[in-house]
Amino acid sequence: MKRRNFLTLSAGAAAGAALAACGSSGPSESTGTGSGAEAGYWFLSGPPGEPIRQGAVDRFNKANTGGQIKVTTFQNDAYKDKLKTALGAGQAPSIIWGWGGGGLKSYVDNDQVDDLTDWFGQNAAVKDRLFPASFGPATINGKIYAMPCETVQPIVLFYNKEVFDKLKLSPPTTWGEVMDIVPKINAANIAPFSLGGQSRWTNMMWLEFLFDRIGGPEVFQSVFDGQANAWNNPASLKGLTEIQNLIKANGFVKGFSSITADSNADQALLYRGKAAMMLHGSWSYGIISAEGGSFIKDGKLGYVNFPTVEGGTGDPSNTVGNAGQFLSIYSKASDAQKDTAKKFFTSLLDDTEQQGWIETGGVPIVKGADAKLAASPDKDFLNFIYQVSSSAKYFGQSWDQALSPTAAETLLDNIAKLFQLQIAPQQFADSMNQVIGK
Repeated sequence: MKRRNFLTLSAGAAAGAALAACGSSGPSESTGTGSGAEAGYWFLSGPPGEPIRQGAVDRFNKANTGGQIKVTTFQNDAYKDKLKTALGAGQAPSIIWGWGGGGLKSYVDNDQVDDLTDWFGQNAAVKDRLFPASFGPATINGKIYAMPCETVQPIVLFYNKEVFDKLKLSPPTTWGEVMDIVPKINAANIAPFSLGGQSRWTNMMWLEFLFDRIGGPEVFQSVFDGQANAWNNPASLKGLTEIQNLIKANGFVKGFSSITADSNADQALLYRGKAAMMLHGSWSYGIISAEGGSFIKDGKLGYVNFPTVEGGTGDPSNTVGNAGQFLSIYSKASDAQKDTAKKFFTSLLDDTEQQGWIETGGVPIVKGADAKLAASPDKDFLNFIYQVSSSAKYFGQSWDQALSPTAAETLLDNIAKLFQLQIAPQQFADSMNQVIGK
């Protein structure tokens, strides 16, 4: 199960949360061009997201006698290919569902989506009810080009309480404490950290946090902005050095570079007591709930935000991961279609939709959504995710989503080499500096 899919907290739903094999709605799919007020809306198929998104559209269409929304659904990979082709042909849908960041930036650079900054200024109530940090991936060059929606998925530090109690340890709050407890855990023949390193993006999460904790969000922002030699920032090099120090100290499970995240083997190591900790996305809770037997019910799963780094300047409330999902308006849509899309935006994340996401184990990006979490059997974890996400001064987007596909692949390749100790920090920086802006 991949991190960009939504996972439920129930065993049955978690098992089915991967994108289903539903195709598009057929050749009559509505695009963003034309003179009518019907706005095309493409999004991903499959449970649990599809029925919730479809429900939001159905309620909007029922409440509006004028402009309507016409849905077309796609599998993940098919969606990306179809949207790229449609944009190139000038036939994209009025409403473009996406992940923000690098993909959105490419749309902006090619004048394919509208600037929504003034619209949000005129509709402050729409913006003010959402988590402030959710607007980060929606903002390019200081302007807002997308409507944040749906749920938030931060990366958190999970730990096995049973292991920690047995070893009389406390979860680390600083990087120094991380390095201090690694040999103590190893001495008990338990891996300090589980890691599905073959998947590469799992390694990336460590760097995302270290860069932020050491130097703040501006360290990666300079890369995203295309500044020359941005990876040579002293905070970057320190972060790269620190992760290799952890690797050399046997901080990760033996053979981590051969373990895949998609197999959920990394979570299994945690709930089986083979590893003491795991840095992973909030979706891991659903996987552990589905596959870990009574581990969660027995109160053995702990979770905290990533530790601070001594001497670092990053705000300890900052987090990384998926700050939300994002809807943009196609620049070639008609004025009537754009009006329909904007009206639809104001209807999103109503009480019904919020409850739908909560029942899938998601936390809606709405201020005050925590009041709706009390009835959930997983309210403690969901409230933790709400607090981490709503209080974050900065919510960093996953780097491989923020960067262009070319730069992202180079990044993942070099991260794998860095974690296997095949390259030094400066070699990593040199390689990455070559693809800045590409």
